[in-house]
Amino acid sequence: MDLRGNRTVRAHHVAVAAAIMAVLATSACSVGSSVRPPAASVPPRDRLRDGLLTQDRLPHGLKLMTEQIDSTTTGAPHTLSTVPLASMPCSQLAVASFMTAHAHPAKDVAVAVEQEHLVGDDYGWFGQGSLDRYAPGRAAAVMAAVRGVARRCTAYTDTLFDGSRTHNTVSVTRADARADDSLVLRVASTFSGDTDPFITETGFVREGDVIIMGQKMVARDPKSGVKTVLSPAVAAYRAATAG
Repeated sequence: MDLRGNRTVRAHHVAVAAAIMAVLATSACSVGSSVRPPAASVPPRDRLRDGLLTQDRLPHGLKLMTEQIDSTTTGAPHTLSTVPLASMPCSQLAVASFMTAHAHPAKDVAVAVEQEHLVGDDYGWFGQGSLDRYAPGRAAAVMAAVRGVARRCTAYTDTLFDGSRTHNTVSVTRADARADDSLVLRVASTFSGDTDPFITETGFVREGDVIIMGQKMVARDPKSGVKTVLSPAVAAYRAATAG
């Protein structure tokens, strides 16, 4: 067994995790600096923020990151791209902000989630819950575009910033949510010579013109998937909009 080779692979794995987590952290920080409209100017029934995931709905061991940063905004999108979702690079599927970048919502709110305590080599739970509101009829088209990207990007190779390459497979499964539409997008990424993948998941639940999302960023042998956050995120939104 080549221990030096194993260390190199391990370093590459950590680089992948750090790079993707940095994208999410950067997105959250930029969100905190967004300009928000005065509260009085937004009708109460139109505040997506009221429907965001809350700490009391999270499973034990997970926490919102709002203690460290203000990670919510109503000034979407976080980043702009002229490339539509249907034709964006496959590598963007593992980036936290790909929806706001390539499928511009009219309004967006998001909150980051992390695992409170990590033990040993546990990569933990790191991701976010978000709500994206679209113009009437647009959300259904966005969901169709997500499925189209998944079909186009079933298998692809990506080159990281250090020159190493990952081999990625994409699959779509049911989100098990009673809604207008739902799915879970799963990206499994491996390095050459390694069969143990890192997993990135994004869950989508469409309620009318709003897409509720949960994102579980890169983890190896995840103990819990994106549904851990997606289900309570859906419950929070429905509770806020009931009646």
